[in-house]
Amino acid sequence: MRRVLVTGGGSGIGRGIARAFAEAGEAVTIVGRREEALSETDGGRGMQAVVCDITDEGAVEALFEAPYDVVVANAGTGRAAFLTEVSLEEWNETLAVNLTGTFLTFRAALRQMPEGGRLIAVASTQALRGGARVSAYSASKHGVLGLVRSVALEVARKGITCNAICPGFVDTPMADAAVQSVMASRGIDRAAAEKLIVASNPIGRMIAVEEVASAALYLASKGAAMVNGHAMSVSGGEI
Repeated sequence: MRRVLVTGGGSGIGRGIARAFAEAGEAVTIVGRREEALSETDGGRGMQAVVCDITDEGAVEALFEAPYDVVVANAGTGRAAFLTEVSLEEWNETLAVNLTGTFLTFRAALRQMPEGGRLIAVASTQALRGGARVSAYSASKHGVLGLVRSVALEVARKGITCNAICPGFVDTPMADAAVQSVMASRGIDRAAAEKLIVASNPIGRMIAVEEVASAALYLASKGAAMVNGHAMSVSGGEI
């Protein structure tokens, strides 16, 4: 049984990944800002829940009193807005959560991670291309992918891998917020907004959380030992 840590485990992709690892028999620790949400993720599966702000250096260091075999840096935030509407405070918060939080998590994890360990960042298709009205989010996810590729080279000879999962629009609360934003800005109904959002996905639908979780399970597996520094697109062919 491996020890697995998942940040942003209180909802969405993080919840799906944590449950997938728990159901695979791993010892899972979930991290998030809201205790109630973490408890809901667990749902009697025996996970350990830790309330933590992953932008707090000291709090992140405290998570790693003992080593983890698999660490998934999933915590993220983002809002759709034109660059001219993005405040410096919002810009800094987006980078702090998405990029600095991943840096702090990986740095602390690597100080004790054993041979065969797995570092996985949940990035986005926005790490592979730009997008209108997501400048802060896209910039932060580009940074995450750069971090992943650099760390992969540092840890390769230690038997550790570092990879990124790059999903398109996943059926999560964050995607729902994007749908609401499109509805409000364009004055259209939900069905039309969802159609616009998934238009870049050749399959034509939102991605299921379970499909992203499956990618995480693969990257954490023995069979993925030679997959390192990779950006795995889970996007129906969008990328």
